[in-house]
Amino acid sequence: MPATGLFPAIGLFIETSPDITNADMITVAQRADTLGYHSLWTGESWGRDVFTVLTMLACHTKSVRLGTGIATVFSRTPSLIAQSIASLDSISEGRAILGLGTSGRIVIEDWHGLPYQKPLARTREYIEIIRKALSGEAVNHNGDLFQLARFRMTARAVQQHMPIYLATLGPKNLELTGQLADGWLPTWLDCNHIGEFKDRIASAASKAGRDISDITAAPYIMCYASDDGAEIAEGEKGIRAHMAYYIGGMGDYYHGLVSRQGYSAEADAIRAAWASNDRSKAAAVISDNMLDNIGILGSTSECRSKLERFRQAGVDMPILIFPRGSSLAAVLRTVEALAPEPNDSRDATQSSRTVK
Repeated sequence: MPATGLFPAIGLFIETSPDITNADMITVAQRADTLGYHSLWTGESWGRDVFTVLTMLACHTKSVRLGTGIATVFSRTPSLIAQSIASLDSISEGRAILGLGTSGRIVIEDWHGLPYQKPLARTREYIEIIRKALSGEAVNHNGDLFQLARFRMTARAVQQHMPIYLATLGPKNLELTGQLADGWLPTWLDCNHIGEFKDRIASAASKAGRDISDITAAPYIMCYASDDGAEIAEGEKGIRAHMAYYIGGMGDYYHGLVSRQGYSAEADAIRAAWASNDRSKAAAVISDNMLDNIGILGSTSECRSKLERFRQAGVDMPILIFPRGSSLAAVLRTVEALAPEPNDSRDATQSSRTVK
């Protein structure tokens, strides 16, 4: 299991879209493992499921940790999630991290065919039940959503305490993160607003007798590094298109998020262009300021400097993601450009902060 030591922790999101082969995923995972990345993360939406992909990666890596980013609390029972993460932890010899989230109403209702009800209460009960199951004790739970009795899970995790990260952004969900989670998995955050989100988590943590240092801030940050001007232009095109898809085409959630961070004019223009089926215009109206404060794009030195800017804003472990359609060469180039280094600009105390 990797120790952060003097290396600043960095995670990496493994894309699983249909045009990404298993061999490509394994290639990226092994390179990240060799370079000292802390963890690999992957999602599922309506594609490949997280546990199968991470099991494959576990069998081809040695040290890097493996996180579900995310497993939704609607598509599986809490008992099944406990079984699955314990199995992954066993196969990976103690390298699993459980990332949980609610996904969104469109995915839950239109893909899974389930009512998107009480997401906050559901997440709380899931965490309680999963913790009980992973403890090895009999699971007796009498909640509003689940009533479980007598069963004791026979699948055993290697880790005595499974790290549980939550993908949260709303006020109540941030409070839940502060109360119960080991880590926080936000996305599309402006680095200038990270402190505001963390303050809410810290307040909730304090009231629960915890400290913000108990919770790893691990946002997904879209990155693309190159020392070639033409490649940087290609990366910018990809980031703009990816961002426009989320803001313009994924309902109100991400539109509201970027609006609250000071980009309401851009968000409205993106949505209007997307609604008129003008994808190019939707990408074009994303301001340079949005790109600079939400993503990381540029030369190796520029990207490392921008990554440090996110760390100074309160990020403990950035998780690098890549614009949809990025080539394997572009992904590997960025992975290598932003790999953790022992001689980082932070002092040893900050750099060696424990990341669960």
